Amino acid sequence: MLEQLKETVCAANKALPEAGLVAGTSGNASQRDPETGLIAIKPSGVSFRDLTPDDIVIVDENGKLVEGKLKPSVDTASHCYVYRARKDVGGIVHTHSRYATVFAIRGEDIPVLTTLAADLYGKPIPVTGYATIGGEAIGEEIVRHIGDGSAVLLRNHGVFTIGRDAAQAVRSATYVEETAEVSYLSMVLGPVQPLDPSAIEEARTWYLKEYGQKPVGSGA
Repeated sequence: MLEQLKETVCAANKALPEAGLVAGTSGNASQRDPETGLIAIKPSGVSFRDLTPDDIVIVDENGKLVEGKLKPSVDTASHCYVYRARKDVGGIVHTHSRYATVFAIRGEDIPVLTTLAADLYGKPIPVTGYATIGGEAIGEEIVRHIGDGSAVLLRNHGVFTIGRDAAQAVRSATYVEETAEVSYLSMVLGPVQPLDPSAIEEARTWYLKEYGQKPVGSGA
C-alpha cells in the first residue's frame, strides 16, 4: 500500500540526521496521501540509519493502524491532530535540534534577526506551552500557536514544522535550526536588535513574490 509514499517518508526521515537535526532514534517525519487521507509516519524507536520504506507505518487520520509491522511513532496522535485541523498541511517534521531546543527550554521565541528569517517566517518563531507526549496535547499546542507560519518550538521539547509535504517540512526544520544558531550566537556576544517590522514585511513580501523558479509562460 502507498509504496511511493513510504519511500518518500523514509527519505525524509533519513534526511533529518544527515542535516544534524536529530540524534539516536528521536524525531520523526510524516506525510499525508492527498487521495486517501492516509498518513505515513516513522515507527517508534527505530534508528534513522536502519530505517527502510517497509518499516514506515500507515495510519488513518485518527491514528488507527492501517498497515505496518511496527508500532507507529509516539507522536502519531499529535501529527494526526494537526492533519485533521489543517487540511492544507501535507507533511510534518519533529526534531530536537540543539540550538532551537535551547530557545524551547527557555520559553523564548526565536527573534527575526536576519533577512533569511524575515523571508522564510515573517515573524518570530513562536514557542508553545508545555504538553505531554503520547496524546493529542502536542498537536493542540502546534495548531494553537503556528498560525500562518511553518514552525513552532514546543516548550521544553523541540521543534515541529509543517509543509505541503514532508520534504518541505524538512527544509523548514533545517532553516529553523540555522536561524536559532545564528540568533543564539549573536545574543551570546551581546544585545541584539531585531529587524524593524517594516523591513520584515518588505522582505517577506519580496520572498513570496520573487524567490524560486516560475513556470515558463506563467506570466509570473
